[in-house]
Amino acid sequence: MRISWRKHLNTLGPLVGLVFVVLIFSGLLAWKDVADHREFSGDETMSFFAAMGEAELFGLRAFLGGANAKIVLTQTVIVALGALGMTLIIISGGIDLSAGSVVALCSVVGAQLLNTDWAAGLGVVLITVAVGGLVGFANGAVITGLRMMPFIVTLGMMTIARGAAKWLGGNQTVNFPETPLLNLMALRAPDSFLPLPPGVLIAAVLAVVTAFLLKHTVFGRYVFAIGSSEATARLCGIRVQRTKVVIYALAGLYFGLAGLMQMTRLGQGDPTVAIGLELDIIAAVVIGGASLSGGAGSVAGSMVGALIMTTLRSGSQLMGWPNYFQEIIIGTVIILAVALDRLRHKKAQ
Repeated sequence: MRISWRKHLNTLGPLVGLVFVVLIFSGLLAWKDVADHREFSGDETMSFFAAMGEAELFGLRAFLGGANAKIVLTQTVIVALGALGMTLIIISGGIDLSAGSVVALCSVVGAQLLNTDWAAGLGVVLITVAVGGLVGFANGAVITGLRMMPFIVTLGMMTIARGAAKWLGGNQTVNFPETPLLNLMALRAPDSFLPLPPGVLIAAVLAVVTAFLLKHTVFGRYVFAIGSSEATARLCGIRVQRTKVVIYALAGLYFGLAGLMQMTRLGQGDPTVAIGLELDIIAAVVIGGASLSGGAGSVAGSMVGALIMTTLRSGSQLMGWPNYFQEIIIGTVIILAVALDRLRHKKAQ
């Protein structure tokens, strides 16, 4: 019974966390709206409930409105795509610190391709995503071939990919002509929830596909087995080295697609973009219930974790908090997420 309860808690925990974040910011924004109304009316002695009844509650309505929900979902796409790849890696017991740099590199590659005469829309998509896959393949090959720690290898690749992005972009942003690819992240009818950008739907479909891959395929069972005990997985006949390379390569494809989405969202390739994005991605996966020790995690949890990270940023912006304060909040959430992971790991022993 205790194991079953813990399993349900791990599953529902991220969703409860998302609801908690929404409620916290709803309360803070309501309080801010009331305070603004008191100041505007000149009656500082007005009770909270009386002021709330008279106030327009612009901040609260903006936060809970369909337009903001669309913005949050659109902003979540890049973190969510990265979290899909990172979920595979973390469940297998690895880590990838190069995700943000790969996103930047792929955004520059896509932008440069759009400036060539021969590049068609589909070709740009395939090549851009493939570049991410190649970087992931290189990570996996070095980790398995040289038996090095994923932390060290991907830390090095983080710098290499960032440097390659700056080199390809001439150390500046890369603009490109108008292209239908910009519709992937375009906010049509910004004052309403629908229609959602195609990028949101693509991320949702890929989340379903990845969840099926993890839960209902042999490859998915191999990923969990390697993360639970690599030695045991090897004794069971699993080709651990080959599977790890596939995991990192597949994650790289997701990072490459996130880079493509970043390019279409900004309307340019930027070698300096996505600095620290890997921390948001890792935090989203850990908040979603994955263990940094490997062997545990879910796609659904990671997607909710990504939503939590984006909602935190959205709420902070509506509160008018400065960027440095937002960074402090995100950093605190990352520490709490890792601490929660360690607590879950100790209780499981």
